[in-house]
Amino acid sequence: MSVIPASTIRIQPATLADIPTIMQLAEATWEPTYRFIISREQIDYMYRVIYTSASLERQMTEQGHTFLLVYVDDQPSGYASFSEQAEAGVYKLHKIYVLPTYQGQGLGQQLIMAVEQAVRMEGAHTLDLNVNRHNPALSFYEHLGFQRQREEDIAIGPYWMNDYVMRKAL
Repeated sequence: MSVIPASTIRIQPATLADIPTIMQLAEATWEPTYRFIISREQIDYMYRVIYTSASLERQMTEQGHTFLLVYVDDQPSGYASFSEQAEAGVYKLHKIYVLPTYQGQGLGQQLIMAVEQAVRMEGAHTLDLNVNRHNPALSFYEHLGFQRQREEDIAIGPYWMNDYVMRKAL
């Protein structure tokens, strides 16, 4: 696939008014991302926990998550979210999703670069993320300089996410 011309890409912070757009993008990206990794039941459960309007509002207003939206030709095409962690100078990338039709064309890399720039401006020196140990995106993160730090198993309701914690020095 070819890379999308930078002139057609715009990345901007999301506001509470963008929650319906984030939900729309999540609906289009969540199942294709996880269908070969976790069960349909787990996908549905986690989606209902993470992507309700109330949950996204809580993430933005109470949990300190900053969301970025990426647009291609003024059409929302993906998003990322991140927040500061308890450890000084460390931020965590919580979410990064790009519509399947745009994957492999540089949007994910553009989103990561925008997150890195934003957290550097806040004084961060490290960016962490969790990725399922069976997620093909693992190689994408390694390509961008993230390194596996440890394994972590996280309970989400009756289900488990079996992740790697990855870290990148900024």
